[in-house]
Amino acid sequence: MSARIAVPGIVLGRYPEKRPRETPSWLRGITGLLRAGRFTQARGAQAFVDAVRRRQAALPHEGDASLQQRVLRARARLARDGLTDDALTEAFAVVSAACRHRLQVSLYDTQLFAARVMLDGQLAEMATGEGKTLAAAVAAATAALAGIPVHVVTANDYLAGRDAAALRVLYAALGLSVGAVTQPMPAPARRAAYACDITYCTAKELVFDYLRDSVAAPRKSVLEQRAAELGGVPAPQRLLRGLCMAIIDEADSILLDEARVPLVLSQAVADKDMAALQHAWTLSAPLQPGVDFHADAATRAAQLTAVGRERVRAPAAAHASAWLNARHCEDTLALALSARHLLLRGRDYVVEDGRVHIIDDTSGRKAAGRAWSQGLHQLVEIKERCAPSAPLVTLAQITYQRFFPRYFRLCGMSGTLREAARELWATYELAVVPVPLRCPGRRVVLPTRVFANAHTQWRAVAARARELHEAGRPLLVGTDSVLDSEALSRVLAAAGLPHAVLNARQDHREAQIVAAAGARGAITVATNMAGRGTDIVLDAASRDAGGLYVICCQQNHSRRIDRQLLGRCARQGDPGSVEAFVALDGPLLGRRKILKKLFKNKYLCYYALVEQALRQSQRAAERQARREREALRRRDHTIDDWFAFSGSEQ
Repeated sequence: MSARIAVPGIVLGRYPEKRPRETPSWLRGITGLLRAGRFTQARGAQAFVDAVRRRQAALPHEGDASLQQRVLRARARLARDGLTDDALTEAFAVVSAACRHRLQVSLYDTQLFAARVMLDGQLAEMATGEGKTLAAAVAAATAALAGIPVHVVTANDYLAGRDAAALRVLYAALGLSVGAVTQPMPAPARRAAYACDITYCTAKELVFDYLRDSVAAPRKSVLEQRAAELGGVPAPQRLLRGLCMAIIDEADSILLDEARVPLVLSQAVADKDMAALQHAWTLSAPLQPGVDFHADAATRAAQLTAVGRERVRAPAAAHASAWLNARHCEDTLALALSARHLLLRGRDYVVEDGRVHIIDDTSGRKAAGRAWSQGLHQLVEIKERCAPSAPLVTLAQITYQRFFPRYFRLCGMSGTLREAARELWATYELAVVPVPLRCPGRRVVLPTRVFANAHTQWRAVAARARELHEAGRPLLVGTDSVLDSEALSRVLAAAGLPHAVLNARQDHREAQIVAAAGARGAITVATNMAGRGTDIVLDAASRDAGGLYVICCQQNHSRRIDRQLLGRCARQGDPGSVEAFVALDGPLLGRRKILKKLFKNKYLCYYALVEQALRQSQRAAERQARREREALRRRDHTIDDWFAFSGSEQ
């Protein structure tokens, strides 16, 4: 990565962003394949950390006045030399001294290592609990000292607000301003937050604000901007200051798992299509799966058969005024069938206060501000007898695959990157660098237990929970959905076991629930721990009893998400144990009928066969997800070409 820095100014204009080159798909596939299973080694990283420690030891401990002088010196060096090793060594030493002086925290070598990797424009694979928040803060502060506006992209609004508030005193000691963009927030407050040296935000808020800027003021070249200014044309009021540098926390979740759908900026329109939606819902009621339509549970989409088309032809013709044409009728009816049969309350959405809230597949949280398009959201509202919201019309859209490469400097971190190294390089040209553990790992991985169905699985979890509760060990159980977490909760309650549940219905109590999950004998059931961002801190009694015990009852579509749950225990040298409970009627194994025939209604002992089937299902799901992301990237690139041709490039 070049030491050159990108900042708003004369060279790059008021709104810098990179125009990434479009590498042919065959070439990206080859380079990605060559990098599959390999890590980039951070050359000289340990020598760099040692140099920082020597420079830090030479700093005088004279309080704020001395620190401010060092900050000014580091700023001048970075402005003159860019992000070179010598300039970074001095800057890291100053930031480390500020952490010790203002936060009373001494940075670990591994945190400095990870920060250096990120400033090189790479992804640091840093185990959960190893201090990613401060590692990102070091990288963000150093870049900001060089004059680069930095966006720190977090997993959710809670983490964005929490980290900005917790680190404000550190950044202030370095003469830097920090802001946070969260929901809800008016435009002036957003603009002020983005005007800060460092801005914490979620990926979705960031992308939607970028799209708002694109709609309000289409992009112009630097020469066009300068010509407009010389002509007396006032600069448009944008929210962002451009795309100079982004540090992405939980990079695999954001860049891959959440990159399966485009981000669409919409506005409400008159409900002229509600008659068609109401009629489609009525028409869908008598249609039979497998006869009138085919349902694809994987994509949650339905398609009419020839029999189904013939069956609805006459009823649809009787209400011809509701349809634009026959194709519109069939498409709307397919959406109604998806809403009726494939989208499930408690798995795909929850209903609160008379409103339908989508559940994010990756995080298990309510997806604030998101709605299904093309009338699907309104059909689900009809299904749940909620007041239908106004249909939306698209103003602009973009994908993460096209948005994030527009940053001049892109980097990030996560605890689970190795499985996705090939795709991350092929899509974003981001290499993965492993960061060593600070302390030797003490995690105990127990053999997988397999059960015929979820009912026997939940009973076994309750039995294990009782053992651990009586022994004083805290327990964390990961489940697939809101429905599963509540089913297990009922079994635990019937067994008289006190416990807490964390799913999309308890988002507002997330920090409180997670903070108590490490107490002696605590039992916590969670739908998804990926991106929760809050450590489960063990008390002394829990540590002495053997540490956190994790039971994975999830059948995730990616091995990475499995590791995100397992990484919740045995952090920073703590003890901990992991056990997987697998039910044959789960979402991935439910279609493996051969397993059910071999092991009818019994606890199973042939774990290797079941684990192999589960891994094969995960690999197939991962391949399908990669193909979907690649197809989305190609389609989005085509749309980008259309906009460019029309003169309204996004």
